[in-house]
Amino acid sequence: MSTQDRHGRGLGVLPRTRRGFLLGTAAYGAAIAAGWGCAGSRTEPVRSSGESANTKRGPSDSPGKQLGVALLGLGNYSRTQLAPSLSLTRHCALRGIVTGTPDKVANWQRDYAIPDRNVYDYQSFSRVADNPDIDVVYVVTPTALHAKFAVLAAEAGKHVWCEKPMAMDEAECQAIIDACRKNGVSLSIGYRMHHEPNTQTVMQFAKDRPYGPLRSITALAGDRSPGGDGWRMQREMGGGALYDMGVYSINAIRYASGEEPRRVVRARQWADRPELFREVDENTEFELELPSGVVAHGKASRGDDANRLRVEAQKGWYQLEPMQAYQGVQGTTSDGKPLDKQVEKQQARQMDDDALAILEKRPPLVPGEEGKKDIRIVRAIFRAAATGKPVDLCRA
Repeated sequence: MSTQDRHGRGLGVLPRTRRGFLLGTAAYGAAIAAGWGCAGSRTEPVRSSGESANTKRGPSDSPGKQLGVALLGLGNYSRTQLAPSLSLTRHCALRGIVTGTPDKVANWQRDYAIPDRNVYDYQSFSRVADNPDIDVVYVVTPTALHAKFAVLAAEAGKHVWCEKPMAMDEAECQAIIDACRKNGVSLSIGYRMHHEPNTQTVMQFAKDRPYGPLRSITALAGDRSPGGDGWRMQREMGGGALYDMGVYSINAIRYASGEEPRRVVRARQWADRPELFREVDENTEFELELPSGVVAHGKASRGDDANRLRVEAQKGWYQLEPMQAYQGVQGTTSDGKPLDKQVEKQQARQMDDDALAILEKRPPLVPGEEGKKDIRIVRAIFRAAATGKPVDLCRA
């Protein structure tokens, strides 16, 4: 199994991560010790990272109130999806922004009526601790910066919403979880598909098994990239297909099966356009062995637009296509049941669900431990692609 592109350059090298801000050898060891294994075959609910008797309640933390949200990172996703969605939410609203680009501030203030006191740059961000307008910080930076700013937000006493992928590795994920737990704040990861109704139907199928035992799962997630020099093309920042799109495929395999993978059977990474993808993977394919014996196939790509989840079972099949689009997620089953429920804006539902969980002082739908599980598998896929050998995900 080759781990090189067609020009002979290796693509299976594990990206280095930025952990100088807090993660040393001891922290890494502690994070790994807090990992998960394969003792059971079914995915069980996990406790919220911020769920504790000391969870903080700010002045807005009561039903009927709106939580104030600050978006940290004002890139395309914040601009085109999150900010517009926050104009539709009932339980939270856009109240602040954090950006490293001063030229963006005026337009955001004009469009969303954000006062000067709620505008921060990355250097002044720690002062958010003194701002009662802000209850939640949504971290929407490049992946390599998630841990740094999620930890700072937690230390400022703010609830944390962190975009996926959660972080660069397990140690960074655990650092975020620990910071939120220590400071008594909620932590939720931005897996909008967990809030999407057709996806939730597939999750229920995994519990009820209406079509009998599973035989195969295929999860494909792609978004063709035009290239460029943005952070998604930089290894150190968490770029490449596996980080960017792979969590969709990995998470789909997990929620569609209700099982935690126990082994990466094989993986390969390559670039069809090596002139564009000089240091990150354009494509990653992988197979995950589940405790039931099913081997699931996944693919992440920045070279094609594949967008499908298909589950074959003993008595039939079901699929979603597209499975992770911003709108129009839909599917069907072998006996003709339509999976076609629609929501006005997925991100609005996601943020309202997460805000209501804070207001009602209960665990979020997607806690930090869920994001950490996917990153564990991401790192194992990198190792399998680099070595050409299977990687065991279970504890000895």
